[in-house]
Amino acid sequence: MKKRSIILTLLLLTAVIAACGNTERADIIPTDPDDSLEQSISESEEASTNRNGHSAEQADTETITETESVINTNESAEGADQEEVGDMIMAIGDTKIQVAWENNESVEALKELVSQEPLSIQMSMYGGFEQVGSIGQNLPRSDEQITTKAGDIVLYSGNQIVVFYGSNSWAYTRLGHISDKNEKELTELLGNGDVTITIE
Repeated sequence: MKKRSIILTLLLLTAVIAACGNTERADIIPTDPDDSLEQSISESEEASTNRNGHSAEQADTETITETESVINTNESAEGADQEEVGDMIMAIGDTKIQVAWENNESVEALKELVSQEPLSIQMSMYGGFEQVGSIGQNLPRSDEQITTKAGDIVLYSGNQIVVFYGSNSWAYTRLGHISDKNEKELTELLGNGDVTITIE
């Protein structure tokens, strides 16, 4: 009788243990770190997409391209201006000189004047600091009180061109400046008698 009770007890315990061992648990699926990283990157890329459907990188590229286009356009315009007023050639006697011409209405009119044929002007020494000669017609003027220095080229009274190898203070319209000669070289060119200048 006791043996039967023991056997029944053991069977009961075995059944209870088996039942506990078969209890279903929720499966825990480990998360792959690489999958999470890829999902985060994908979400970040989607979030960076702008309203026009372009990525932020594409938008930056387009902005850079537009900026470069504006810069190139401005540089082209500046180059055109410099060429427009800087392609006149000037000579004192037989010596060609480099002139940085002003960008103003007077220079534009002078350029138009010499576009058909070279302009030769008989110059005369005056005051020990300049050579002056008549252009033969009036040009637009915007006179202002200035103090000239050696190399300055100005318009006087609207119809006379003055080239300085010294200094003077008067109301002139600036035309340009001789950029490749110093004061000593200009004095040698302009300070030893009347000269003829040619602009073409």
